Amino acid sequence: MTESDVYTPPEVWTWDAESGGKFANINRPIAGPTHDKELPRGKHPLQLHSLATPNGVKVTILLEELLALGKEEAEYDAYLINIGNGDQFGSGFVDINPNSKIPALLDTSTTPETRVFESGAILIYLAEKCGAFIPTDPAARAECLSWLMWQMGSAPYLGGGFGHFYAYAPEKWEYPINRYAMEVKRQLDVLERNLDSRQYLCGDQYNIADMANYAWYGTLVLHNIYDAQKFLDVTSYKNVTRWATEIEARPAVERGRRVNRTWGPEETRVAERHDASDFDITESKPAESAG
Repeated sequence: MTESDVYTPPEVWTWDAESGGKFANINRPIAGPTHDKELPRGKHPLQLHSLATPNGVKVTILLEELLALGKEEAEYDAYLINIGNGDQFGSGFVDINPNSKIPALLDTSTTPETRVFESGAILIYLAEKCGAFIPTDPAARAECLSWLMWQMGSAPYLGGGFGHFYAYAPEKWEYPINRYAMEVKRQLDVLERNLDSRQYLCGDQYNIADMANYAWYGTLVLHNIYDAQKFLDVTSYKNVTRWATEIEARPAVERGRRVNRTWGPEETRVAERHDASDFDITESKPAESAG
């Protein structure tokens, strides 16, 4: 590195809208709506506005798991928020989530209506509302919430850190890639060691901590997000791979991964979910087109 390559921070930082990167068009240093847009309303009490990114998938997996248990109060409408188009900055969405990030949930069964934002908060809210997938014993509950908070604090280093600099930044810089790769591998080792003696993160009971962590780390080890599977040597984490594979085999998880998904094979997409039959429609399409 030459002396001219060294970056010297300015005395006062200013926003360079042309800084580049895949998401430069939606990144900005201010909050609030950019345009007026009301959110649609469906027939169910729970209104979800989301996208099938890892943070969105956490919530749809839980909703499908709750419905599989017969929890009728978990019936929901899932509307698509296209973050690439800036839907998250519409006035209606910002009313639910002032942070303009997916997912956002509105529970219309309460008076007044309850808004919930941040995926971890939504998981806790729904699990407590329906009385499932969150322990009631104080020690077990503490373990569950500890692993949930671990994921909420750790995943930004995987996505916004490693994922950004390895896959999305306008150039590949050695220092941030090495720094975040090291941290992601440390996180995988945390999971690997914990799962060496446990079927699930908290023991033998599957809960919201598993759903949250699977959405990020299961996707990393099984589906090669950021095209980094080889670079990070993720197949060496045998316990994480076993755990993620077991979770992914659950029918409710398969359904939850499809909700608000608009990419990949057609049979994996359910752009909006308003009824259980929406899954059957997409499953039938490949057979119809083949005929």
